[in-house]
Amino acid sequence: MIFKYRTVFFYFPFVALLLFSCNSDYSSYPKKRGYFKIDFPEKKYQIFNQPGYPYSFEYPAYSNVTKDSTFFDAKPENDWWLNIDLPLFSGRIYISYKDIGKNKFDSLVNDAFTMSYKQHTYKASGIEPQPFVTSNNISGVYFTLSGNTATANQFFLTDSTKHFLRGALYFYATPNEDSLSVVNDFVKKDLEHLINTLKWK
Repeated sequence: MIFKYRTVFFYFPFVALLLFSCNSDYSSYPKKRGYFKIDFPEKKYQIFNQPGYPYSFEYPAYSNVTKDSTFFDAKPENDWWLNIDLPLFSGRIYISYKDIGKNKFDSLVNDAFTMSYKQHTYKASGIEPQPFVTSNNISGVYFTLSGNTATANQFFLTDSTKHFLRGALYFYATPNEDSLSVVNDFVKKDLEHLINTLKWK
């Protein structure tokens, strides 16, 4: 009889632990951070080719082009600055254009590098400039920034004699590389399409 009681007392803690673990609330345990699933639209493009503009390009059908009327509370240098709004992603592609005849080419290039590096170095964990030449024989540099930066994608395009166009993608959200990476990858293809279809007039 004593042996039976000892057996019960010996197994009781294990049975209680098993019952407790089965009824424990899983919500009290830490979980991995998750993000909302994003349904991406089909890739379709339309052409921007307005009279009087010194360039044309193709941009996403799910975006809207508006004229940029301010530059840091000042008027842009000319009337050819644009905003390409991406309402599905709360984002915007800023397009600025400068005439090399009115500006020094070296200064424009230096400014483009400065805006990519100086303004984002303290947040970026890496900045990769990639020179390229498009099928339309337009040269440029694409900047890919990693880390929790306000923008992960910037670029400029030029013919080095007359035209200089700069673009930058921004989102109206707290910079978070993990949550924005999927959207950045999706919109980056649109930026590449814009770049490869751009033509000077």
